[in-house]
Amino acid sequence: MTAATTTLPALTAGTWVIDTVHSTVGFSVRHLVVSKVRGTFDEFSGKITVAEDGTPSVEAEISVASINTKNEQRDGHIKSADFFDVENYPTATFKSTAVRAKGSDFVLAGDFTLHGVTREVELNLEFNGVNPGMGNGPVAGFEATTVINRKDFDISIEMPLEGGGAVVGDKITITLEIEAGLQA
Repeated sequence: MTAATTTLPALTAGTWVIDTVHSTVGFSVRHLVVSKVRGTFDEFSGKITVAEDGTPSVEAEISVASINTKNEQRDGHIKSADFFDVENYPTATFKSTAVRAKGSDFVLAGDFTLHGVTREVELNLEFNGVNPGMGNGPVAGFEATTVINRKDFDISIEMPLEGGGAVVGDKITITLEIEAGLQA
């Protein structure tokens, strides 16, 4: 399904590059049914290209091996063939296909590739505006969230609990806090 692409107010034409120092790619997943494990991917890159007519497009890449849940043993297991298999699938990518208005916010649709599988995802996008920056040109801020099912990306390890449920849930919430600067 392809939706019409809308423009983002105040986002001028050009290439806006993600500032990784001031941005976060995070996630959360159910653990033992009763709590959530949270983590980040510490290495990523991306850009928002705004055409002269104001139409935006987004491309991003995440180093899956840069996962950080603040537990080395767990991170090692997540990087293994049981989960991400980073040896064979070192990156995840996103390429937008449309942006559409949703009330005062937006929906960013695109193709997300993880673990060698590509699926269309939709992110709820909040555009936080543009600031003149601190001497290096304007910066724009965005917050985006989506929920994916790990099994849709062939990450289908089963770790059932004796009393019911699973060690790791199927639904993964991805949260992006992005600051991007307009390139001269």
